Amino acid sequence: MPAATTVCELFQDTAVRHGDRVALRTRGAEATLTWREYAQRVQRIAAGLAAVGLARGDTLGLMLVNRPEFHLVDTAALHLGAVPFSLYNSSSQEQIEYLLADSAARIVITERAFAPAIERARAASGSIEHVFVVDGTPSLDDRERRGSADFDFEDTWRAVQPSDLLTLIYTSGTTGPPKGVQITHANYLAELRAFEGIDTVKTGRLVSYFPMAHIAERAVSHYHAMAYGHTVTCCPDPQQVAAYLPEVRPTFFFAVPRIWEKIKATLEAGFAAEPDETRRAAVARALEAGLRRVRAEQAGEPVPPEVAAACARADEAILSTLRERLGLDEAEHILTGAAPSPLALLEFFGAIGIEILEVWGLSETTGLATANLPGRAKLGTVGPPAAGVELRLADDGEVLVRGGIVMAGYRNDPERTAEVLDADGWFRTGDVGEIDGDGYLRIVDRKKEIMINAAGQNMSPANIEAQLKSSSPLVGQACVFGDRRPYNVALIVLDPAGAAAFAAVHGLEGRPLAALAREEAVLEEVRRAVDRANSHLSRPEQIKRFTVLGAEWEPAGDELTPTLKLRRRPIERKYAAEVEALYAASRT
Repeated sequence: MPAATTVCELFQDTAVRHGDRVALRTRGAEATLTWREYAQRVQRIAAGLAAVGLARGDTLGLMLVNRPEFHLVDTAALHLGAVPFSLYNSSSQEQIEYLLADSAARIVITERAFAPAIERARAASGSIEHVFVVDGTPSLDDRERRGSADFDFEDTWRAVQPSDLLTLIYTSGTTGPPKGVQITHANYLAELRAFEGIDTVKTGRLVSYFPMAHIAERAVSHYHAMAYGHTVTCCPDPQQVAAYLPEVRPTFFFAVPRIWEKIKATLEAGFAAEPDETRRAAVARALEAGLRRVRAEQAGEPVPPEVAAACARADEAILSTLRERLGLDEAEHILTGAAPSPLALLEFFGAIGIEILEVWGLSETTGLATANLPGRAKLGTVGPPAAGVELRLADDGEVLVRGGIVMAGYRNDPERTAEVLDADGWFRTGDVGEIDGDGYLRIVDRKKEIMINAAGQNMSPANIEAQLKSSSPLVGQACVFGDRRPYNVALIVLDPAGAAAFAAVHGLEGRPLAALAREEAVLEEVRRAVDRANSHLSRPEQIKRFTVLGAEWEPAGDELTPTLKLRRRPIERKYAAEVEALYAASRT
């Protein structure tokens, strides 16, 4: 690991060591910056921001898609000792105003698409002094040119201390107003040490596509790239990330489970639609052999020779080409986290030769706190503690974390900080877990989301939902209810890709999702999917009734956060009539 005490030092060291290497690029290399050019522009932008008063400890807001300007401005600000933070691009006007007020942002950098909302927030705020637009006026380029020639950049960034704030990460706010998680330079350096052994890829390739307001994207494609000199390709539309992979061929890739579920559904739809019966059968045999290999390895058993031979033949004939088509054939480390991953999902990708390492952490732990390691993953767990991280369980099973990765506290909220951070440095994560004899952690659910049915049985809705989503390519989203109820019910949303493939096979092409949700063939397949999921669940956990909704749940909509987590309370309010109808049906 590079010897550094601040992220400024990391960046400057990398700019020297990898000056000629491409640091930032866009698709098709329409725009590229080497690490040397990146550093030169950071110095100019820092001078320009200093000229309008941005100084150590001040806050700067960023509302941008994933584009090179994000990296340039954020890095320039942290070299001033300022605190840059990102807003989710899907934020409502009310949320924008709340975040800018809570953070006390003095300057905001945005783009034309979001400028009107920022200006409305500026009018309602007493703290925002300047707004600069990367693709409009007043322009960022103009500010970059107007920095003072007398500005002492070297002394300024060297004055930044490990205890200075590096950024704010605002939580998604699934259960209340977002909390501003304060991350220091020292926190990230501890996170970088925790990453050792997980990312052994040096000077690799990354795709930046997830919101920069999320700790995972900011840590991996921004700070982590600074540490090792990765080349980052900016993808402004996260819906297009799959199209970027074949061009970039990332060496390191992170995606939340929902993205893997979508890729799996697309692959399965393609397998089912294969017109060549011989090839379709060959794919089925390849998957079967791959699953047998994965399950033997997970059980700690030797892979039978005939299975190993079948896997080798399948890899040469089919699977290597499939990985290449996906753009993941050169990926050395592939991670998932931020939500439960169904076992069937991880087994599927393992069967086609893509090892997905499940990890766990929170914004408050600067991202990753535990991780499965390459070649040593235990599917169904999130791995052992990362380097430098202590882990233990409270009496009620809540996971407690201690180490340099734990945040400095919540912005403007000492009471909530005291609720989760004790005097000995243990952070109460709010997740309930179990630790096995090898020290691997399994997350049961969020403590506040555990359901207790009318008979007093504790259940994890997230685990039940994961089983439902892995039971059929048709199931895109599921939300389970059962708290203080006699049995569990579910709202199910169709996966667009899975539904389109099903429609093509069953003569239902051209029908919109709402119409497909009413088709008897679709409903019957969903019933079979629920039955398959129930076969893996205990009796109290099983779904007794369900309804298929006719709309897709979009990121940052009423039902999902920008990071694709369920907004349980808004869902419960919005679909109260549908849920009540499921329970009323048993009383008539």
